[in-house]
Amino acid sequence: MRKSVESSVELHPVLAERWSPRAYDADAVIPESDVTAFLEAARWAPSANNAQPWRFIIARRGDAHFQILEKTLMGFNQQWAPNASIFVVVSALTTSKDGKPHTTAMYDAGLSAGLLTVEAHHRGYVVHQIGGFDRDAVKKEFNLDEEIAPIVILAIGKQASSDSLANEELKTRELAPRTRLPLSDLVLVG
Repeated sequence: MRKSVESSVELHPVLAERWSPRAYDADAVIPESDVTAFLEAARWAPSANNAQPWRFIIARRGDAHFQILEKTLMGFNQQWAPNASIFVVVSALTTSKDGKPHTTAMYDAGLSAGLLTVEAHHRGYVVHQIGGFDRDAVKKEFNLDEEIAPIVILAIGKQASSDSLANEELKTRELAPRTRLPLSDLVLVG
């Protein structure tokens, strides 16, 4: 299923067609070369002072890391996300090398996740950003240092038909048109 944006100007097709489905092909496997490409795109994201504060946990469906992450999912995410091929936990290193707070770490990690998402879409995969998970459990299960803050789990895989979603509310969300606030609501000055 495709859901292009309605935009005031033409956008690059990779951006215009990117969206976050919940219906994943539970049999799809992502080749390591594609996973490497996603991570390379993320690695080359811009960051303040070239600090590169993003950190990743990669989990493949069926492995122990994936099973740990499944258990941290909350709400509806428990129903659809386990069909994704991989989970990528995006975290930020919140303290700089000199021990001071890294004030742009979350922003920089978001840019990195954004470029990973675009590269995945470019290669024919779908990505859904999951905010509903237990961050403390992820920190504990993966023995993350105090200064590493899990932000989001990216569910990545091949899209399946919305009919694969057993829950009617999820299916309704899947089929709903894409919406965004008008640009005029987002630009404060300019």
